[in-house]
Amino acid sequence: MPIVAQSTETTDWVSRFADEVIEESERRAGGKAASPATAPVVVVASGLSPSGPIHLGNLREVMTPHLVADEIRRRGHRVRHLISWDDYDRYRKVPAGVPGVDDSWAEHIGKPLTSVPAPKGSAHPNWAEHFKSAMIESLAALGVEFDGISQTRQYTTGVYREQVLHAMRHRGDIDAILDQYRTKKAPPKQQKQQQKPLDEAELEAAEGSGAAAEDDGSFGAAGYFPYKPYCGNCEKDLTTVTAYDDDSTELTYVCDPCGFSETVRLNEFNRGKLVWKVDWPMRWAYEGVVFEPSGVDHSSPGSSFQVGGQIVGIFGGKQPIGPMYAFVGISGMAKMSSSKGGVPTPADALQIMEPQLLRWLYARRRPNQSFKIAFDQEIQRLYDEWDKLDGKVADGSALPADVAAHSRAVRTAGGELPRTPRPLPYRTLASVADITAGHQDQALRILSELDPDNPIGSLDEARPRYDKAEAWINTHVPADQRTIVRDEPDAELLKSLDEASQNSLRLLLDGLADHWSLDGLTHLVYGVPKVQAGFPADATPKELPPEIKTAQRTFFALLYHLLVGRDTGPRLPTLLLAVGQERVRALLGE
Repeated sequence: MPIVAQSTETTDWVSRFADEVIEESERRAGGKAASPATAPVVVVASGLSPSGPIHLGNLREVMTPHLVADEIRRRGHRVRHLISWDDYDRYRKVPAGVPGVDDSWAEHIGKPLTSVPAPKGSAHPNWAEHFKSAMIESLAALGVEFDGISQTRQYTTGVYREQVLHAMRHRGDIDAILDQYRTKKAPPKQQKQQQKPLDEAELEAAEGSGAAAEDDGSFGAAGYFPYKPYCGNCEKDLTTVTAYDDDSTELTYVCDPCGFSETVRLNEFNRGKLVWKVDWPMRWAYEGVVFEPSGVDHSSPGSSFQVGGQIVGIFGGKQPIGPMYAFVGISGMAKMSSSKGGVPTPADALQIMEPQLLRWLYARRRPNQSFKIAFDQEIQRLYDEWDKLDGKVADGSALPADVAAHSRAVRTAGGELPRTPRPLPYRTLASVADITAGHQDQALRILSELDPDNPIGSLDEARPRYDKAEAWINTHVPADQRTIVRDEPDAELLKSLDEASQNSLRLLLDGLADHWSLDGLTHLVYGVPKVQAGFPADATPKELPPEIKTAQRTFFALLYHLLVGRDTGPRLPTLLLAVGQERVRALLGE
């Protein structure tokens, strides 16, 4: 792939990890290569379990190594980002709120995810493929380049056969390592996280694949075994190995629920897998992974990552650089979880925000810092912050670390992500979509009047941002908060107005024609209370007494009541443009 993007400045967490990963890769290869292009391929990895909707917390498992891999690629190195689809994991539970799924799916608990039926109505052949497909589509939109590896395929085609046999031969060594942690008391509670999960759905978002909670092997009269067969009768992994012969590789197991038992030759048998705490380090060694982050469920004392660091040596490998990543919260989670029954996915986020914004949220925070993704009104502030940064980067006033995060958001080593040609303010687009309720001709009329000197000629110029804002309005703003413009003037309210209020409306109406643009109307609506109080319309807040703010709020509330029958609404300049001059004049009593 041609390198079309330069490396960003070495001031952010991504660059620092890239330095470490390149150095570690060179160390493993025995020294620095003559050039990056001739150095060994750097391997970074992620692991995702398609046990249900793959949510925005899981996305950090991908974005952290993606950003590091992309920085390494920008520097001219060859890099491979593996995503291991843990689709041969056991089906642990029936997730709540999945369309087309009912309690009958509980009968499949214990089977491999690829042996569980897809939700009703799905076009995919099984449960794992159904949830993988949505994530793959989202990763494509985010510009994430990766090599996907199905663990079902790896195990059932015998790719890991030698590794499985090796683990069984060294089961005593593995057992001894695991035994160091089995009798340990739980560690004292760590200091409070920066951000506390708020409800069951958010607690679910904090989980990893769930593999960290699995047992670490089977015990019976024959001892410890790090391998779990899936039953030849019921397909479930509720099995116990009762005998194993290292020389012949004959293995006997019994299935506890259904009572089925069989003896197989493990050097030919492909219907089973290593338990998680052995499987993960085996893969590090097999793939030569240099960098792989992990969530808090894998990183606590005695858990998968720590134990794996010892077990990986049995397979002749080394533990990767593995930062722990923190919780990703959702602003507006309670509302979403009650309506959807689960935590939002990358596809949900990409429905209401451009890929650049979502990439930026993951790029600007170190992996160990928690952050929130907004599905409520906060998304408007995030977009304002993003647009402000965009402007600073353009004029050269942004800080180096902010420039780096911005660069990682808008482009990869392969090039720029598609962007909106005319990125109008998100809150303005949302207001227009709200007021026009799907009428695109009306939306175009309003948007074309925002800047009369440089009018927008087609909604396509504001896309995809306009479509994202419209989707947010339609899916995340409650019906009772939508804006409905009055059909008729509020005659009773207009009749009750005192002289000062009537005068304020007259000042506004007299200035409408000369100020009919977004900037002009902003100046006008904020200026009316200043002029009424004897100050110039362009007086700054520092030049005004505090009571002017109170007068502005009172004036704004009056306009909202007369236009939409509420105390608040979209920004008044946008609302006025949306309603149109003629209708504004009628509703304000002219």
